[in-house]
Amino acid sequence: MSGIKDEIILRGLKENNLKSVDLNIPKEKIIVFTGLSGSGKSSVVFDTLATESRRQMTLNYPQYIRYQMPRYERPHADLMQNLSPVVVVEQRPVGGNSRSTVGTYMDINPLIRLLFSRIGKPSIGSANEFSSQSSFGSCPACSGFGEIIAPDLNKMVDLEKSLRDYAVRFKPLSPSGWQGNWMMTCGLFEPDLPIKDYSEEKRQLLLYGPKEGEKVNAPFHTKNGPQKHDWDGVLPRFTRLYINRDISKLKGVTQDDVLAVSTHTLCPTCQGSGLNPKVLECRVNGFNIAEYDQFELTELLEELTTLQDPLGEYIAQQAIPPLKQLVEMGLGYLSLSRKMGTLSGGEAQRVKIARHLGSSLNNITYIFDEPSAGLHPEEVDLLIQMLKSIKAQHNTVIVIEHDVSIIKVADEIIEMGPGAGVNGGEVVYQGPVEELKNTPTATTLTHQLTINKNPREIKDYFAISGANHNNLKNISVTIPKNVLVSVCGVSGSGKSSLMLEAFTEIYPETISVGQGSIGTSSRSTLATYMGIMDDIRSLFSKETGQPPGLFSFNSSGACPICKGKGVITPDVAFADPVTIPCEACAGTRYSDEALSYRYQAKNIVEILELTIDEAISYFKMPKIIKRVNTLKDVGLGYLALGQTTSSLSGGEIQRLKLASHLQKEGQIYLLDEPSIGLHTKDNGKLLDVFQKLVNKGNSVIIIEHNLDFIAASDWIIEMGPGGGKQGGRILFEGTPEEMLNAQTLTAKWLKEGVRERFL
Repeated sequence: MSGIKDEIILRGLKENNLKSVDLNIPKEKIIVFTGLSGSGKSSVVFDTLATESRRQMTLNYPQYIRYQMPRYERPHADLMQNLSPVVVVEQRPVGGNSRSTVGTYMDINPLIRLLFSRIGKPSIGSANEFSSQSSFGSCPACSGFGEIIAPDLNKMVDLEKSLRDYAVRFKPLSPSGWQGNWMMTCGLFEPDLPIKDYSEEKRQLLLYGPKEGEKVNAPFHTKNGPQKHDWDGVLPRFTRLYINRDISKLKGVTQDDVLAVSTHTLCPTCQGSGLNPKVLECRVNGFNIAEYDQFELTELLEELTTLQDPLGEYIAQQAIPPLKQLVEMGLGYLSLSRKMGTLSGGEAQRVKIARHLGSSLNNITYIFDEPSAGLHPEEVDLLIQMLKSIKAQHNTVIVIEHDVSIIKVADEIIEMGPGAGVNGGEVVYQGPVEELKNTPTATTLTHQLTINKNPREIKDYFAISGANHNNLKNISVTIPKNVLVSVCGVSGSGKSSLMLEAFTEIYPETISVGQGSIGTSSRSTLATYMGIMDDIRSLFSKETGQPPGLFSFNSSGACPICKGKGVITPDVAFADPVTIPCEACAGTRYSDEALSYRYQAKNIVEILELTIDEAISYFKMPKIIKRVNTLKDVGLGYLALGQTTSSLSGGEIQRLKLASHLQKEGQIYLLDEPSIGLHTKDNGKLLDVFQKLVNKGNSVIIIEHNLDFIAASDWIIEMGPGGGKQGGRILFEGTPEEMLNAQTLTAKWLKEGVRERFL
């Protein structure tokens, strides 16, 4: 038996656009899946291999436990054999819960709390009491938030407007909710008079409620007649209902909604730690737990290694490995208290990777979705070493990647293609990187950097002065207008703080396209996301005289059997879930009546099956043509109008987001790493879009690590030199040609890219 090769065997894969793919994937190797965005990489790796491995893992548990676990449907495939357990590190942003920190995400905080509860002096009690979320541990002044939150009148109320005209901007207290309606009908306030025109007394009553000791009746009108209620004022009501209560238990209101109309200042009682002053008296080696939380990770590691107490030493030994992982990933400048939601894309990516590396298990399949996303070329080297060390522990490493440096270190390349969407879904190459020829990826391996030697003339500038956001060191900088500007530097160097915070505060009209995900659901399509579905329905309505709702599968046009889902998910009790195409509508989602009407010889389903390229010549309506053209411009011409957003790849979602912003006539476009998820072959299309925008008189600023984009810019600004406290300075400002003579990290890689073309 020893002669049998240990490999993952996949036969007849048909998920999404896969055309009955057969693959043998060797184990204990670094396998890189590459190919154009949308070519089928994720369909093989995530939708088939990872899903089936997870499904089979759950089969080992008793039925009643499996019923409470995530349930996976068997992927569409003829045969899947020799799978090993999977660990998946996805590209999705890390949860931005406002209380989620590096320490909680990495599970280091419980160990630090345990340390203080066991060896801290004076002794306090259990580990739980060192948490800002426990009744004893939380600061009495700010309820554990570390900030004092109070309603901000200017954000909450527009004094120029009347109550009926939404003077109260906070949705639950506006006319759209019962509380806003009560304000208008209780008889105390004139609903159509701007608040600024109220008498001083009335305005005080509306905003702050009656004077102390007084009560003012404001009858609440119900179908059973008026009910007696006391009026308490907009701001006191907001404080009582939305600040002093646990928002997570309230429907339809998020913490972000509340913070948007509030001021938040550092709590003077706990100095922002969220902890009870009694807890802060307890110390280990002279430091309290809040100070431990604020240490840079390198300082914390040093501190933990100096502990003399045997019990303290034992607990510290468990916290040290994950801290070392973070430091080895170049994140030693972070602290445990750093909020996960404030990390840059590259930082968050590495924290996620570090979280999975503490395991000593082997014979695991690790799956990474574009781990280079958000990383500077210098940091990709760290990543490559980490991938090699995982493989060395007898694991299989599968990476979906476009980065040439990572492709070059693969033991085996599997390229999907030849195109994207319906034109993809096949294996175009499998084998060593040296033999890769005549494919989109083969051309990128010999790809040469083209330095922009004729940058546009600069006539005017945007100015930022004395910026101190996050780690910025009192930065003043001028950014050229009406040209293509790249802002680069290692992750955590201050690029986002400078551009997404300082810049947009001064220039709020900026159209920003961030890295956040879009709402993806099986009912959201390309046409709905781009805002043209209503126009398509109204064209049908005008042509046929039928109501527009008949041409929506979310409304009266839905198939009566599957309710517009296109599939039926029968209740199979304890068995694996199964999804069956609806026989009544054959998966089209529409009723027979909706399909009987036509516009220009096509019914609604046939129109939604049109690709973007086909739609351009089919429609005449200027708005539809304009929006469909923006999709073609960003290289999505192969997708169908009716394709669901939930079925798109990371690179496709990035470009869809960009296309939806391009339809706005803007003056300043600011894009955060637009190259994420894109194959090098697609970069040229995106660069063309940016150059056209600049040629039309717009300013385009990109935060980017991709050397193709940096080399093609008219002007470059590099931040650094390091991340966190070591960053926040401007290292370079100038043209790409001038950068070739600079001594910065980005300059080093730019020179390398130019040198390679002459080798």
